[in-house]
Amino acid sequence: MVGRLPPFVQEVKRNHADKKVEVWVQDEARIGQQGTLTRVWAERGSRPTAVKQTEYEWAYLFAAVNPVTGASSALISPTVNTQYMNEHLRFISEEAGPQTHVVLVLDQAGWHVAGELKVPGNITLLHLPAYSPELNGAERVWGYLRSHYLSNRIYKDYDEIFEAVKSAWNLLTPERLASITHTEWITRES
Repeated sequence: MVGRLPPFVQEVKRNHADKKVEVWVQDEARIGQQGTLTRVWAERGSRPTAVKQTEYEWAYLFAAVNPVTGASSALISPTVNTQYMNEHLRFISEEAGPQTHVVLVLDQAGWHVAGELKVPGNITLLHLPAYSPELNGAERVWGYLRSHYLSNRIYKDYDEIFEAVKSAWNLLTPERLASITHTEWITRES
């Protein structure tokens, strides 16, 4: 479907003809003391050591990205639930602005489909089929953050995790985010 938006997005465009319609991708990741080991450069034949922490403190990063422009919105929280998702939706709505309607692509996590979810008027949710993370470009952001900034580390406590996640997210430029989240089925209409 190169060159055309998916039918669902075209329908949203018809229903919101007075606004610019953008497709964003959204997901959450848990980052913390049960970290991720990644590859490191080392002399051939050597066995470099890496730290592996086993405590149970972490933070969650909610993130939404426009794969075309790299515009983004993020929220760091101590847990995932409908209340934090409502705040994140509010942030996305504000970031996009009143003249833009966002089609937000996301999975079917419990807090994404909860009855108490408050979806702003300038957002339409597009839930992906179950077990299809490859369709969500936001999933690739986590691998990038872990491999470049958040792996092979020890975190003292939640505050240190929070600061590491905040610093890592703030290092991502719109150009980098657009590159990481680029998804073939989300294209600009010609």
